[in-house]
Amino acid sequence: MVLRPPVEPMLARARESLPPLGAGSGQMAVQPKFDGFRALIFTPLREGDPVLLQTRGGAFMQDRFPELAAAARGLPAGLVLDGELAVLDHYNQLSFTALQRRATAGRNARALAAEMPAHFIAFDVLQRDGQELLDEPFARRREVLEALFANHRLVPPWTLCPSTTDAVVADEWLHEWTDVPGVEGVVVKSLAGRYRPGVRGWTKVRRRNTTEAIIGGITGSLHRPLVLLLGRYDTAGRLRLVGKTTPLQPGQAQEVADHLTAAGPDHPWTGVRFTASWNSRTPLEPVLVAPALVAEFSADVSQDHGVWRHPLRYERLRLDATEADVPPVGDRQ
Repeated sequence: MVLRPPVEPMLARARESLPPLGAGSGQMAVQPKFDGFRALIFTPLREGDPVLLQTRGGAFMQDRFPELAAAARGLPAGLVLDGELAVLDHYNQLSFTALQRRATAGRNARALAAEMPAHFIAFDVLQRDGQELLDEPFARRREVLEALFANHRLVPPWTLCPSTTDAVVADEWLHEWTDVPGVEGVVVKSLAGRYRPGVRGWTKVRRRNTTEAIIGGITGSLHRPLVLLLGRYDTAGRLRLVGKTTPLQPGQAQEVADHLTAAGPDHPWTGVRFTASWNSRTPLEPVLVAPALVAEFSADVSQDHGVWRHPLRYERLRLDATEADVPPVGDRQ
């Protein structure tokens, strides 16, 4: 049976720590989780048909990545790969900002492709030679994927995602590889598992760090804060928004409310426009507060220019700390 696009990709459920990797039929494989765009690539079975590059949501964007579509012409016919799109910046580091720029390119897609070429990090194969492999165990699909790279001597823009069953190596990937921008954690997969489109049958573990920022604003009220808007100072001495927390628990809200002070007219965010979330256009009208309180929070490693893309988890107030103790914008701590 031939897979017809769009195909829902298999998904992962979040977990706080690495599960046991097991042995025998219950053994697990671990792969790095790259901070890119999930994508499936389809090579045509018939000459003249287009190469398709599908997003997680089922849209097609091969016109945004013409260099990948052209390179895919050299892959075997009737192939479907699952993986992650990534773009390197001028410092040769994975850059989500550069990737997003590529994904929203219009008429200048080819110019951007020459300036910042994309890479496809393949971690699964769903079809080979027009024969779907969804019911094959992951161990077998991995063998097929490795053979594809070895037999066809694939080089960039194609990259084979690393995979291990060694718990020590997996822990190293989670806690050391994530020091590099663009790697945010690991994904754990059963070697015996089949590919189930749309099902959260894998496990993802993001590395989380604990650090500090200044409370510059809130949603809700001074007596019942709901979400904290956290800032850090840049090298020019400006307080920059670096993230927003998840909604506070009642006890946390009371702890913060007991120490909040309304902002004065000289607050550095006076007149600044905020949005509800990263990369959102929905306006947010927070209550500004005196930027004197330091909050400790935990966060994953997904940042763009010092701004966290995912919500932060408030941990506690640092009443013993001042703004001088808070890392500057851009510090990955």
